[in-house]
Amino acid sequence: MRSQRVTSMPGKVYLIGAGPGDPELLTLRGRAILERADCVIYDFLTAEELLRFCRPDAERIFVGKRGGGPRNPQLEINRLLVAKAREVGTVARLKGGDPFVFGRGGEEALALVQAGIAFEVVPGVTSGVAAPAYAGIPVTNRDLTSSVTFLAGHEDPSKEESAIDWRSAAIGTGTLVFFMGTRNLAAIASRLVALGRAPETPAAVIHWGTRPSQTVVTGTLSDIAPRAANLHPPTIIVVGEVVRLRDQLNWFERLPLFGRRIVITRTREQAGNLREALAELGAQVLEIPTIEIRNPASWELLDNAIRRLAEFQYLLVTSVNGVRSFLSRLSACGKDVRDLKGLTIGAIGPATAAEFAKTGVRVDFVPKEYRAEGLLESLASSDLRGKAFLIPRAKVARDLVPRALEERGARVEVVEAYETVTPEFTVGELDRLLTPPPDAITFTSSSTVANFAKLLAGRTLQDVLRGTAIASIGPITSATVRKVGLEVTIEAGESTIPGLVEALRAYFAHR
Repeated sequence: MRSQRVTSMPGKVYLIGAGPGDPELLTLRGRAILERADCVIYDFLTAEELLRFCRPDAERIFVGKRGGGPRNPQLEINRLLVAKAREVGTVARLKGGDPFVFGRGGEEALALVQAGIAFEVVPGVTSGVAAPAYAGIPVTNRDLTSSVTFLAGHEDPSKEESAIDWRSAAIGTGTLVFFMGTRNLAAIASRLVALGRAPETPAAVIHWGTRPSQTVVTGTLSDIAPRAANLHPPTIIVVGEVVRLRDQLNWFERLPLFGRRIVITRTREQAGNLREALAELGAQVLEIPTIEIRNPASWELLDNAIRRLAEFQYLLVTSVNGVRSFLSRLSACGKDVRDLKGLTIGAIGPATAAEFAKTGVRVDFVPKEYRAEGLLESLASSDLRGKAFLIPRAKVARDLVPRALEERGARVEVVEAYETVTPEFTVGELDRLLTPPPDAITFTSSSTVANFAKLLAGRTLQDVLRGTAIASIGPITSATVRKVGLEVTIEAGESTIPGLVEALRAYFAHR
């Protein structure tokens, strides 16, 4: 349910610069406002990934224009900002780039002033600087130019005369950066040449700058228009000698996973490390969380086991979620991490061990092979007869470890610490994310594979993922991939997130 603000006092609107496209370029202030806003009003140039920072109950309103569709008139947006501020309180107006750099933020601010609504401007990274930077083009360079001019490539058609001093722009030596000039590119180039710029002046057109789908076309004023004829808005146009530096400074498009569309299927809460690692290598990351973590129907069994911790000699945990649930129930049962003293703690992998370490708990062993068989191998030389093991885990999991321990004379108590369920998606959402087929899809557990198959029940997985590389974190997950009828293309050498990322990097390095 969306929150409703019951008060006669008007709210406040934050005009937030969302940055040029790369979600990592949002400012800390911008994120903080998004996390507490009652309503978020965003446009086409805003990276949708930023919406993950919104409160779950926040109202979200799209006011942009996609694919040639209708555009919300600015006056309607102004009225909407005023109405929502009075209705719900805190409104985040998320705008691409910087609100006051060709973002019409000034117009919206004036409308708020006239309506008596408080506002704040949260500056953003403008695409006029960021897009050229990601294309390897510094807008200034002391050996080439010490000035840069931002210009509108498309002015208000109702104006009788242009507000741009075209002659000064043409005869100057500084860098020219045009916003919204895609459709006028030929006219811009010819006008600059006619007024004095040399036809051989370097020029570049950058489409979706800072995003993994970034496309850059270079040329000169004499030929840039036909060269960039296939590019569509949004673009940034750069004119000047600094464009020559692109060949040396083009760092973004040389990243090993640049332009690759890679799907991750982990829970939203656990996707962060993998998402960030892939984005760092230039990938466009698409999230299809196939697992949702929920508390068990009852904490009774886990709490009962925790109250009897003194009865156990071993604590084995096979997932980060198991650690979180177990530690969260300690205080509920009147205990803390000091009560783990005397227990031999085994974690299935480094990520699980790291979750313990956050509370100062050091695990006693992590197997060389990060799977259930590895845990058993770590205990191969131990006499387990009469020893008591506590294993907090998912509601549904492999029984290999409990069964093998019992065969060796141990007493094993398996308790449900959490359960995994298949999340719901809106109609058409999966089709949108999987069209065209991604370059790769990653699976980090057997559950992610099985749940992905459930989400696409009734469809042939091989057809949906035709041409997509299937990346698995390890042998157990790979076996489940094959069980649902898919072939494993990539398997991590080490069953960890870093191991999976490295396997993806190595695979695409040769393609």
